[in-house]
Amino acid sequence: MTVSIRRLMAAAVCGLLCAGVVTLAPTPASAADPLYKDPSQPVAARVEDLISRMSLDEKIGQMVQAERHYASPADVSTFRLGSMLAGGGEGPAPQSPQVWADLYDSYQRAALSTPLGIPIMFGIDAVHGANHVYGGTVFPHNVGLGATRDPALVERIGRVTATEVAATGIDWTFSPCLCVARDDHWGRVYESFGETPANPSAMTSLITGMQGPSLNEPTSILATAKHYVADGGTAGGVDQGDARISEEELRAVHLPPFREAVQRNVASVMLSYSSWNGQKLHAHQHLITDVLKGELGFKGIVITDWDGIARLDDTYVYTPEKVRTGVNAGIDVFMVPENYWYREFIRLLRDEVNAGRVPQARVDDAVRRVLTKKFELGLFERPFADRSLMSTVGSPEHRAVAREAVQKSQVILKNNGILPLGKAPGKVFVAGKSAHNIGFQSGGWTMQWQGVDGPSTPGTTVLQGVRNTVAPGTTVTYDREGDGIDGSYGAAIAVIGEKPYAEEYGDRTDGLRLDAEDQALLAKLKASGVPVVTVLLSGRPLDVTAELPDMSALVAGWLPGTEGQGVADVLFGAVRPTGKLPVSWARDVAQQPINDGDGKTPLFPYGYGLTYDPVIPLPAAPSPNVDPQGLS
Repeated sequence: MTVSIRRLMAAAVCGLLCAGVVTLAPTPASAADPLYKDPSQPVAARVEDLISRMSLDEKIGQMVQAERHYASPADVSTFRLGSMLAGGGEGPAPQSPQVWADLYDSYQRAALSTPLGIPIMFGIDAVHGANHVYGGTVFPHNVGLGATRDPALVERIGRVTATEVAATGIDWTFSPCLCVARDDHWGRVYESFGETPANPSAMTSLITGMQGPSLNEPTSILATAKHYVADGGTAGGVDQGDARISEEELRAVHLPPFREAVQRNVASVMLSYSSWNGQKLHAHQHLITDVLKGELGFKGIVITDWDGIARLDDTYVYTPEKVRTGVNAGIDVFMVPENYWYREFIRLLRDEVNAGRVPQARVDDAVRRVLTKKFELGLFERPFADRSLMSTVGSPEHRAVAREAVQKSQVILKNNGILPLGKAPGKVFVAGKSAHNIGFQSGGWTMQWQGVDGPSTPGTTVLQGVRNTVAPGTTVTYDREGDGIDGSYGAAIAVIGEKPYAEEYGDRTDGLRLDAEDQALLAKLKASGVPVVTVLLSGRPLDVTAELPDMSALVAGWLPGTEGQGVADVLFGAVRPTGKLPVSWARDVAQQPINDGDGKTPLFPYGYGLTYDPVIPLPAAPSPNVDPQGLS
């Protein structure tokens, strides 16, 4: 979900929509001990009892998700809002588990103070671990998890993520992204498990991990399959673009992961901003109601992306036509985060229902889906954050799972025999902008929407992992620009790649080449005559064809997250490399789009990955640095 640009656009037209005041009808009288408050009753019976007691305004409120900057706890009570969210990087400072839980509980208390006492749900983009929580465990982004080919590991990652998110009170994550990325120009390739439907389908095990054996568990949260559908198949890899493909291709390539997600009882599905052959997905009744809810049998919540309905055209406003189009297409929850527009949305939808342009039955269906998840989560019985879980956030046990994920995600693309580096005494030179930067190695959606340059959260940089792994007496020298290297070093490790980005800010229309800093570094290391092991930390394959002959080894490290020790484990031979490419690696940009089975010959094919035997014991885990940049 784009935040900053959309907020600026929204502010420009807020005055046109927000002048009116929404007044809610009073809640109908209820019995002293209503059935819906009895946890011994079946969920379906509780839902129907509660719906029978709700006014139209209370029902509409359940269909609205507002953002914390524009809806206070008092607004939740006044407008009977059903859910809240915090956009990427929009959390309460300092984003510790405690302040998140305090925020959640403040909204929950307001919701429970209403006559019917319907609890809220709260959503967040926990897309690669508890990436919104300072000190949380941050896993490799999905493209790296796709390289592991290990659905069981990914399910464990889902369990860890859900536990740490639940520790903050939050009960809904907008993940996993089940896109099938077909063009490396796209800025969201790193959110994809791979370019074929098989890998994203297999990795829906993340949903099982997040939702647990039952949603009615303290460590279970709602998962969201996104973005429905074919957002990874747009022409030219343009974010929010148009997938100009046949229905046959849509069903063969892009629909299978969502089918698998539905079979795993995913709680919600988020729609894509993109279009299919010119028609916006947020208005596509056939794909939402007929295919997703009908053919696939999805029983959960269909939710918009950030102001998705306002973005049905370029005006970025809410209108009666857009609101009724979205509701009648089958959308259940409307993310309305900007400039108090949720108030206008409530008024517009009420008018559309009263005028008969939106059937009451469609509203009831949406509310039924929302309330079902609230009862299944046990929110009526356990509405507040379970603070006993806070000790799990960033725990050694959780970081061990992340380290394993990093190990298994590394793909050895070239090795002339220099790897593994082993633990023989000597001198190792480490260089590159990503060698000692938690923010760069974690990528976008880490503490901030667009990611951070620097010590965004405690963790282990690749450099610290190297120092933790070498034998006593080994000299490890670090210089970002490579200054000071000479022929006395046995090996140089260049950790290079992309700076953080998210969504359309990651779209590239260039040649997908290394940036000038990385090219200069590699040239400097080459001139020293020292063998160079290149670790490429990026969200997608980059064009390294020109530089490859001068590399003694090349490792695709993706965006590993906070546990850089896992990279060192592979480089020095503490574990056997097992990663396989989840995407084809093009020779140059002229081959884009390039995908498995299309007849093109890539530099490295889909599924490629070298290996070697371990040669050293696994080092003990280092303590995560609170300020990783402070390591000399």
